[in-house]
Amino acid sequence: MALKVCIVTGTRAEWGLLRLPAQHIKQATGLELQIVATAAHLVDELGHTVDDIEKDGFTVDARIPTLEPGDDVFAITRSLGRGVIGFAQAFEDLQPDIVMVLGDRYEMLGVVQAALLARIPVAHLCGGDITEGAFDESIRHAITKMSHIHFVTNRDAEKRVRQMGEDPRHIHLVGSPGIDAILQQPRLPKAELFADLGLTPREKTMTVTFHPPTLDERSAQEQMQILLDALQDLEDDVAIILTGSNADIDGLSLTRMAEQFAKEHDNAAFRISLGQQNYYSALAISDVAVGNSSSGLYEAPSFNIPTVNIGDRQKGRLRATSTIDCETDREEIVAAINKALEMDCTGTVNPYGDGEASPRIVTVLQAIKMPRSLITKHFFDLDTREF
Repeated sequence: MALKVCIVTGTRAEWGLLRLPAQHIKQATGLELQIVATAAHLVDELGHTVDDIEKDGFTVDARIPTLEPGDDVFAITRSLGRGVIGFAQAFEDLQPDIVMVLGDRYEMLGVVQAALLARIPVAHLCGGDITEGAFDESIRHAITKMSHIHFVTNRDAEKRVRQMGEDPRHIHLVGSPGIDAILQQPRLPKAELFADLGLTPREKTMTVTFHPPTLDERSAQEQMQILLDALQDLEDDVAIILTGSNADIDGLSLTRMAEQFAKEHDNAAFRISLGQQNYYSALAISDVAVGNSSSGLYEAPSFNIPTVNIGDRQKGRLRATSTIDCETDREEIVAAINKALEMDCTGTVNPYGDGEASPRIVTVLQAIKMPRSLITKHFFDLDTREF
């Protein structure tokens, strides 16, 4: 019988990393793909990006609405609880052999809770990373401890997962599947992309994404306003492509601020979700990526462009030499962007892999003969002399 692998996805960015692993699983001998879409994928205001999954040629086997009205801490917490109930029902209906999740979002915490109690092993992508400026940090490590197969993107992350007591036999250094997508995704010509955005090309182009820094003492709205003020200080010869924020605490507020900025500035365009082809096309013609998204560290280096990484949201994550870190300060952001616009990042090496993550993931999954045997875990102590 084929091993039923259930991929759960809740955001556009997450699906961008999962799409090619899903494609390889779908085509692989001995594996059966299931897809559960949840959270932001099912919300019209956030682009209803479940449609993009289906446009990519996949069948969505279950849809689990989770997002409660609002974006405050209590609405997000209620959304998490609602998700656990929905995922339990989905797993009861689909009877997967293994559940696959990516990263560090609160929705995925609900997924692995439901899977753990149902005694379904979990394969986790992108564990072991560090992002000290968001509660995603704690969630990522919690998911690691509730998971059974670990697909990590870099050697530092591999070491951390081992340090958490996970079985070395089940930790696999595969790289980031986002690089797979970058190398294989066709891109739009610049003129076509700008026409689609309704934006007049300028001498320089930047792509901007800013998510809520959930552990910062300053409000997300205050920090977003600082960034928008800095963008306003730039010369008019810079075209600015803004995308929406995650469905996090205060995420809707930041998205509305970005949208309003684009309405008020002729050199800016906003899309709640560009979609993978348009997003990678935007990075390909950009001179700099700006914001605090993991994409600036995971994906932008593969386009040989600099990243201006703002604030502490990604603090501790592995960086390419093309990354410029700056504080959430108007003058610092402007200075960092101007510096980035003068950089030559030709030959930048992306530390997150070589574009072969998806086939490596499939090879590991195909070797699993008794998935239930993964459920009982042993804590592997490390020799302290290793540290």
